[in-house]
Amino acid sequence: MCVTHARVDIIAQVIGSAAWRSFSRGPVQLAYAEAGTGDHPVVLLHGLAGTAQEWSATMRALSGSHRVVALEQRGHGHSTRMPQDVTRAAYVGDVVALIKRLGGGPVTLVGQSMGGHTAMLVAAENPELVSRLVMVEAGVGGGGDAALAPVERWLRGWPDSFPDRDAFTDFFAGSPGAGEAWADGLQFDAGGLVPCWDADVLIDALRAVLVLPRWRAWESVTVPTHLVLAEHSAIPPEQVERMRRREHVEHTTITGAGHDLHLDRPHAWLETLNGLLT
Repeated sequence: MCVTHARVDIIAQVIGSAAWRSFSRGPVQLAYAEAGTGDHPVVLLHGLAGTAQEWSATMRALSGSHRVVALEQRGHGHSTRMPQDVTRAAYVGDVVALIKRLGGGPVTLVGQSMGGHTAMLVAAENPELVSRLVMVEAGVGGGGDAALAPVERWLRGWPDSFPDRDAFTDFFAGSPGAGEAWADGLQFDAGGLVPCWDADVLIDALRAVLVLPRWRAWESVTVPTHLVLAEHSAIPPEQVERMRRREHVEHTTITGAGHDLHLDRPHAWLETLNGLLT
């Protein structure tokens, strides 16, 4: 686990009324936050280097009417920090195990960035577990070393620690909402605030996403699918155009937002998600 028990107490306050739970899948311990009740769960998957903390506003907004669960994926947050297996199959298997733990679905599966890629593969391979797929600033992958290089530089460019939250938000240089949400996912230690992930692990995990575009998986998705994209999207336009051609796919563009659109424009994001759920 990446955090101390004291840190878990602090995080629980940050994420609101959610309860933290965990389960084992082989040698990997997986943590998730859960709030609300309902017959149709909503499962939230964060992106690379993210944590469940970034879904705290989404969880608060949905918990009055839905059972909502945010998984901290392997290599992130409360979950095992240094897993040996970071293949796409491992990430997919974790989500399948979580959905079965929640009762076997079907669920509304929401994923941002790499979490959206994982969600797509889950829906393609396990359509009985997913009733609706929501891909937030996520595509089919591919791009190889050229796409990996800038992300690798960014991950390796993080300092070992930050003296306080202000130092982190100055470094992060994203929107205020995104900066605060990412700061909530940092770990306290004697040196200050440190990221709750290992760069080598995340780079290997991302390399598996970027090795090739998963068009065959995308064509296998049969559940209703909604693409939520940012005005300043990180997804290649030609990829988005091809994804939108399928009959069961709808899309929404959030104006004024970047890749972390659910943090940049939270009200617009929640309005979009609530519209899909109702």
